[in-house]
Amino acid sequence: MRKPRFIAPNITYHVTSRIIECKNLMEEDSIKALFEYCITLAQAKYPFELINYQIMDNHIHLLIRTVEGGATISRIVQYIKSRFAQRFNKMMQRTGPVWNERFKDSIVEFADNPRIYLLNLLWYFANNPVRAGKVKSPFESYFGGSRAYFDSNYRPHLKITLHQYFLELGDTLEECIERLCAYCRGELLL
Repeated sequence: MRKPRFIAPNITYHVTSRIIECKNLMEEDSIKALFEYCITLAQAKYPFELINYQIMDNHIHLLIRTVEGGATISRIVQYIKSRFAQRFNKMMQRTGPVWNERFKDSIVEFADNPRIYLLNLLWYFANNPVRAGKVKSPFESYFGGSRAYFDSNYRPHLKITLHQYFLELGDTLEECIERLCAYCRGELLL
């Protein structure tokens, strides 16, 4: 029996989901762009905050904050994944499941130190494409929203809401970015 998902407004969820059999079905940039499009469809349909996201060849990471009066995390993610699966199958002229299993989530606010957990997630998202050999630096953009946290001039493809814990790092966006970078370099303890 699976554990019931905790559902509440004003909660930040780190969501992960894998492609069926962990195949690299999202390897092509056009497929990653399709997934981004499905996120924009969800943003138009449901009120929620997209804090960050990262699309990889065989899995996705979403950092979503639910809002008062908005949809549940289950409804938001189900909508994104089902819209993607429908469009992907049509585009590839295939049938059958696209996703491996029910999405997994962890809740930022339930961590021992929620701010540190969030900052670690931001760094993890940014480094995921580096570890996969897609980019050389975590500060490059690769089908995700991480660069919004490291470059004040960057305008992401999707509407990203910078998380409150990040914005509390300084008085200006530039100060928040500098403190996040210092934390990621191990030069700042919070």
